[in-house]
Amino acid sequence: MTEALKRTPLYQEHVASGARLVPFGGWTMPVQYTGIVEEHRATRGAVGLFDVSHMGEFEVEGPGALAALQYLTTNDVAALQVGQIQYSVLCYPSGTIVDDLTVYRMGDARYMITVNAGNIDKDWAHVTKSTAHVKDARWRDASDGTGLVAVQGPKAEALVGRLTDRDVTTIGYYRFAHGHVAGVPTVISRSGYTGEDGFELYVPADGTAKLWKALQAAGRADGATLVGLGARDTLRLEMKYALYGNDIDETTNPLEAGLGWVVKPAKGEFIGREALEKIRAEGLRRRLVGIEMVDRAVARHAYPVSKDGCAVGIVTSGSYGPSVDRYIGIAYVETARASVGTKLDVEIRGQGKAAQVVRTPFYPSKVKKPG
Repeated sequence: MTEALKRTPLYQEHVASGARLVPFGGWTMPVQYTGIVEEHRATRGAVGLFDVSHMGEFEVEGPGALAALQYLTTNDVAALQVGQIQYSVLCYPSGTIVDDLTVYRMGDARYMITVNAGNIDKDWAHVTKSTAHVKDARWRDASDGTGLVAVQGPKAEALVGRLTDRDVTTIGYYRFAHGHVAGVPTVISRSGYTGEDGFELYVPADGTAKLWKALQAAGRADGATLVGLGARDTLRLEMKYALYGNDIDETTNPLEAGLGWVVKPAKGEFIGREALEKIRAEGLRRRLVGIEMVDRAVARHAYPVSKDGCAVGIVTSGSYGPSVDRYIGIAYVETARASVGTKLDVEIRGQGKAAQVVRTPFYPSKVKKPG
């Protein structure tokens, strides 16, 4: 018997909007509304609205909260100020990846972490069991009570600004503030998964539909567009942002995935530290690189990559990139073949199609960095 798919607080809104709904990570989610390329370009050119309420949110508080997160995550949580966000990774003792996540410092001894939808149950078991020895760290799974809407694109700041009681222009990149958007209490987070400036808005589940409708109404003149998982995938691919289950998983480690910048062994003990230090010392056997198809073809997940007839890697993500007008992908490739300009072949239906390693991101980031 298959388990019933979960629905976000916006499920009925998606049905009413004519979205094409698909199963994703145990949820029924909109893959597209009008079309992937159209939704992608609307996000880059104006503003896109995304339902990401399927993501998981865990809260941890108490005198031991920092110690718990320092032990769980690879990045240095002690560096966070209240109101700041940090990208990080949960690892197994082997150094491979449980999940990637964001850490929010909500107060002096209170934090929130946002995890991937398909990993909520696995991550909850991992964080609670792994920190059972830490005193005074109280965990709460807030996922079911939380809605999450992403507003991304060059007109995102103006749109959210019109609906909120906060001056959102003062919220820096990877920082957040509390306020009300469309009258709904919101954690306004300047972050995202598209490479565009924008926000992720955390709200009570029962206020999500009100927020969603208000954003559509207030953004209509700006070309605000509903965006599904299809365009979310092409947008993040152009930035070479990793997707759990495609580019990173329990068989990969953060160093080979290009996430060494969030691995901070100097902070002290954390799960996977010893294994990752050993991997770093021995040298990486493969790296996650950006590839561009020279031949007109789409490199898909799990397609083999070869060089001079010898297997040298595997594609993890690939698609047409609407903003760059090229067929692009991400692949693990042997370190010796991972330098920019290296010519490779991607095996597509038994035929080698020409590709090459290129610099990433494929599309320049437009996020609003501190001035």
